[in-house]
Amino acid sequence: MNAQTQRFSITGAAGSLECALDLPETAPRGLALVAHPHPLYGGTMDNKVAQTLARAFVAIGYATVRMNFRGVGKSEGVHDAGRGETDDMALLLEHMKQQYPGLPVALGGFSFGTFVQSQLQQRLIASGMPAERLVLVGSAAGKWTMPEVPANTILIHGEHDDTIPLADVLDWARPQDLPVIVIPGADHFFHRKLQHIKNFVVEMWHR
Repeated sequence: MNAQTQRFSITGAAGSLECALDLPETAPRGLALVAHPHPLYGGTMDNKVAQTLARAFVAIGYATVRMNFRGVGKSEGVHDAGRGETDDMALLLEHMKQQYPGLPVALGGFSFGTFVQSQLQQRLIASGMPAERLVLVGSAAGKWTMPEVPANTILIHGEHDDTIPLADVLDWARPQDLPVIVIPGADHFFHRKLQHIKNFVVEMWHR
């Protein structure tokens, strides 16, 4: 993401996993994990929306880590339809908790990454240690079976998303009474609209 981005790897069930860490200028006040879009359609941790989410978390003072899912970049293994990817993200979380103990945890994801992070949050809730907040951009409702998410989840979607139609996201959010932030004119990848994602996350974080 920038010259200060630290690259490292951890070992998952399917082999080595490539990761990237970005730190705020002061001591981190939280820990954030960002999940990228679908690996079989060109998704990587260097995707612009994933990088924008990382910048937003760094701006609010969080040590922010991204991971290339199985089979992407230098990460070993093959795509596992979200199951193994959720396992890997849980492993990364444990690794980061050892590096930065005692900090609150946030989970952010884009597209397929929203499915992974919402699944991980379900696991964390079941363990009694949920993440403090989710940020889901281009939520994968209608593409994958998205679980319910906590009421304070920040949902951001593009008005003209033709990969995951806004109507599908509203159908998923409606029974949960979840507000959805709609970016007018934005497509799935938020071309020329990326700044809105960072601005909304930073502005809404303390609400």
